[in-house]
Amino acid sequence: MKSVAEVLPHTVEERALESGGTSNSAALYALTREIVERSDRRGVVVDVGCGKGLLHRTLEGLYSKYVGIDVVRHAGFPEEPDVDFIKASLDDDPAMLPAGMADIVCCLETIEHLENPRALARCLTRLARPGSLIVVSTPNQLSLLSKLCLLVNDEFVHFRERPGLYPAHLSALLECDLRRIAAEAGWRDVEIRFTGEGRMPGTSKHWPTWLAARDGWRGRAFSDNIVLSGRTP
Repeated sequence: MKSVAEVLPHTVEERALESGGTSNSAALYALTREIVERSDRRGVVVDVGCGKGLLHRTLEGLYSKYVGIDVVRHAGFPEEPDVDFIKASLDDDPAMLPAGMADIVCCLETIEHLENPRALARCLTRLARPGSLIVVSTPNQLSLLSKLCLLVNDEFVHFRERPGLYPAHLSALLECDLRRIAAEAGWRDVEIRFTGEGRMPGTSKHWPTWLAARDGWRGRAFSDNIVLSGRTP
């Protein structure tokens, strides 16, 4: 009988397809729109790791053009005049992507799929025009759910070896890692936010709304996703 590792997808294309090209967190998309709405630019939005392009609808009215970048073009990606798609593997040579094309760069639930998160940060910086907003999200390793899983199972909850997780998820990043990566990339006005939505350990239920927060210790403890934003030099 084959082991779990032998039957799971390993190529970058297989890992991308395993993810389904979507995030199931409505709170993540809502928070992303909230952050982008504060930007003083309404130009080109580049969605790195775009999947099915759900961010296209989420940010409707906040851009003049939407450009999705991914290793595969997922079924359902929008085909509209203000939408472009660029096929690229961010694990290979992201320097081949156009430079200075974006007023806003979004990279939701993608950095954990890549072998080199710091190379991705440099790629996002290269894609953006000076002073552009960059928004990055990833699973929150400091949630109570993730900490309990680490304590009991010696692994983070979103990085267990099973379909949809490892090997689709490769790089588990803490809040301090994200801050360090942003600093190394030279981003300014860096902020950390949380989605205020998280699953309770041992159940499919979410934490009650009175515990929900997008900032501070409650956001950190009860949110499944963390969101980093900053501006390029």
